[in-house]
Amino acid sequence: MATRRGSLSQEKSREDITTYTAAHGHRSPKPEKGHVNGFKKNGVNGKNGKHEHLSNWHNDFYESFEETPLLVAILTYLGYALLVVIGQIRDLMRAYGIEKDKSCTEPKLEGFVPLFLSWESFYTRNLYRRARDCWNRPISSCAGGRIDVMERISPDYGWNFKLTGKKLNVMNFGSYNYLGFAENSGPCTDKVEETVKQYGVGVCASRQEMGYMDIHRELDEQVAEYLGVEAAITVPMGFATNSMNMPALVSKGCLILSDELNHASLILGSRLSGALVWTYKHNDMADLEKKLREAVCFGQPRTHRPWKKILIVVEGVYSMEGSIVRLPDVLRLKKKYKAYVYLDEAHSIGALGPHGKGVVDYFGVDPHDVDVLMGTFTKSFGSAGGYIGGTKRLIKHLRTHAHSSIYPMAMPAPTAQQVISTMNVLTGKDGTQEGLKRIRQLAWNTRYFRKRLHDRGYILYGNKDSPVVPLLLYMPSKVAMFSRETLRRGMATVVVGFPATPLIETRARFCLSAAHTKEMLDEAIRIVDDVGDLLRLRYSSLPAPDFTEKDIQLVE
Repeated sequence: MATRRGSLSQEKSREDITTYTAAHGHRSPKPEKGHVNGFKKNGVNGKNGKHEHLSNWHNDFYESFEETPLLVAILTYLGYALLVVIGQIRDLMRAYGIEKDKSCTEPKLEGFVPLFLSWESFYTRNLYRRARDCWNRPISSCAGGRIDVMERISPDYGWNFKLTGKKLNVMNFGSYNYLGFAENSGPCTDKVEETVKQYGVGVCASRQEMGYMDIHRELDEQVAEYLGVEAAITVPMGFATNSMNMPALVSKGCLILSDELNHASLILGSRLSGALVWTYKHNDMADLEKKLREAVCFGQPRTHRPWKKILIVVEGVYSMEGSIVRLPDVLRLKKKYKAYVYLDEAHSIGALGPHGKGVVDYFGVDPHDVDVLMGTFTKSFGSAGGYIGGTKRLIKHLRTHAHSSIYPMAMPAPTAQQVISTMNVLTGKDGTQEGLKRIRQLAWNTRYFRKRLHDRGYILYGNKDSPVVPLLLYMPSKVAMFSRETLRRGMATVVVGFPATPLIETRARFCLSAAHTKEMLDEAIRIVDDVGDLLRLRYSSLPAPDFTEKDIQLVE
């Protein structure tokens, strides 16, 4: 349900982890719970991402992953069991012609391999269909702080939909419009309009076949400057930035150590590379070091030859959990075991750090310590495509060997101009403080919204500075009801369930934006309270954390 996150391991670890200190590189005697009852307080961002000493990042790092209450877990399993039983009965009725079968079913041709997986087809037909109106909602406006959702009705309980012609103007808490640049007016939009008149809309050629324009060169150079690295390459599709470049970096005989909650694009790129993939527990530095040690000591399976490369693959912000990678610890382990780090900043670039330069900026680490810096333009920059930054040698290799440079069409000029314009705003090259204003507004909105929901007793996942805010719903019936009721009250949200999440961790996912005003946040909190009381969603038994938005100084 919703945009599915790839995961090589559906169930997250509930085992204790050991925290490692970045300053001294030794085990702390203090055991912590990884992704269980309680708050992780191991690290980051004292004053809106401003760090005087990197070694002090642990002192103010809040990530809450409260354990699912036992009774709620039992009731959730029973709810799914009831839906499965009813689904089996209805399938039996369809088989005997008692109920009309409107689904696409297996043709059952002798000697042919089945086209559909039986469980996936059953789940789609009997469970997902019941709540299908909560996804794929069409909109007819700019995807800013408010959007127009086109109203749909279904005459046959989710098999088919038709538009009523009405539009619902609602607050948008579902888009990745972190800095509010998804807008149809303003200086960035004006620059894009000028670019359309000069270059047109499409390129109709790849970068290596008459598709590389001067605006692409300008974009590559601007991205490298923004990231603080030697060079960068840009790709017209965010997903393909991972899936089509990773095979050019590692191959057979290499090892990839991948966080178990990494995005589907990273998983696909890892599989296409031919390298062996090991997963480690989410954000668990003890498990990562254990696997690094085994890889270095024992080498490749059977032959025990040394690995050609060991690549640690992580994300800056995990968009289903709202958690932030422990980057200083990852870099410490990388240096200790002579590995490489591939950092996906799709959800963190622009959204984290005092200068909006991602998780690297957030922790105050040297960008040259990260071997491969990847990110997308589809979130904070209100555009499309992605980038990879690093050394000149790395980028030269990708330009000549990566599929992303050879086969796809080059990025359209207006898309490139949107990124250039937004980066000029964020770096202050436009002569204003608009970029700093948006960066701090997003940081303020994130803490304000998270703190108020924590205070009201909801179970939230993730880091206090992550603009992705998952609120746990658990039961399948509450997933659909939450989405429908919030929309009816004027708030568009994303709800996520199995198989995108574990069965008992279905959730609503709020994405905050600098385009949200305080009045909009207060209204959204009021709506969540109304629906939360209706559905009895205040499951938390823990005290609220003591962080505050008052540390962040807004720009007028």
